[in-house]
Amino acid sequence: MDQYFSQSPDVESNPQTWVYELRGRKFTFTTDNGVFSKSEVDFGSRVLIEAFDMPDIKGPILDIGCGYGPISLSLAAAYPERSVVGVDVNGRALELAKKNAEQNSVKNVSFKESDILAKITDQRFAAILTNPPIRAGKQVVHQMFEEAKEALMPNGELWVVIQKKQGAPSAKKKLAELFAEVEVVTKAKGYFIFCAK
Repeated sequence: MDQYFSQSPDVESNPQTWVYELRGRKFTFTTDNGVFSKSEVDFGSRVLIEAFDMPDIKGPILDIGCGYGPISLSLAAAYPERSVVGVDVNGRALELAKKNAEQNSVKNVSFKESDILAKITDQRFAAILTNPPIRAGKQVVHQMFEEAKEALMPNGELWVVIQKKQGAPSAKKKLAELFAEVEVVTKAKGYFIFCAK
């Protein structure tokens, strides 16, 4: 079974376009087979997008595992003075994210192919957000946390959404090993939003 976190999903393309409101703005998203949550913005990402609060430091924002771009685009639109970078390993998702940026006229966002942060070595971020691919396994998710920590500016923040039944307690434990402070910002329908500083 080809997963949405593989480089080139081996499923037939069948694009669809729909409208969704995030942070008070309507977005037109084009999605496709082989990408995560193709029919609507998934609940976890929505909770993360609405809960996110920009840290006080200046600097760009990073979205790890950006998919077709809902987190990147909604935050770029909400914070036009910031530059936002979305990374993903899935080539089809990245093409859709670029298309979605264009069709929503969001200019302060860019999308790059990268396995976690392997190709993002020259930049540091004020905030990093992720809705990690739980099905990729705990090892991959924990590696995402480790690489995110290295990519944050001093006083930067990592924001994570994770379902309780899909490993929120072990995720919190791992974050507490890496960061000085881990806060549960909100909980909704079994989803936890963590902010690690």
